[in-house]
Amino acid sequence: MKENYDISFELVIGHEGGYTTNPKDRGNWTTGKIGVGVNKGTKYGVSAMAYPSLDIKNLTLDQAKEIYRKDYWAKVAGDELPHGLDYLTFDCAINHGPQRAVKLLQEAVGSNPDGALGPKTLAAVRAADGRSAIIKMGTERDEFFDDINNKEFEDGWRKRAFEVSFNAYDLWLARQ
Repeated sequence: MKENYDISFELVIGHEGGYTTNPKDRGNWTTGKIGVGVNKGTKYGVSAMAYPSLDIKNLTLDQAKEIYRKDYWAKVAGDELPHGLDYLTFDCAINHGPQRAVKLLQEAVGSNPDGALGPKTLAAVRAADGRSAIIKMGTERDEFFDDINNKEFEDGWRKRAFEVSFNAYDLWLARQ
């Protein structure tokens, strides 16, 4: 929901760190390929791979908040999603891209997983049981990690995903 952006952003930033230039993280490289391009790093979860022209090191928290609103929250229609699912879908968009996040949401609510968030998906979201959708989306996300197969970061990703699902359920429950 629209009023949930600020709390969702605060929760996300709690998982995103400060400035890092870990050379094993492809997101830190301007090309998205380890060792290729410039290692400009990641700050507040905003990566050189996604924003190769941005001065990552000097990025402010307010700038990051606007990037998140425009490039992630808006692209997954966060203002139109119910409490809990908005935050979960937003976090998935940041980690996996908006299209993958929408596919995970669509799978969770029994909609055609095409990655396009339109009226049919929003109707399916509104008709779905929020509790079940959050649990199913968390499960779908966990299965997606199996497909990535990145031992370097997998444990951290799974821990974050579990915490996000738990917090999403708390947000949903608080509105019931």
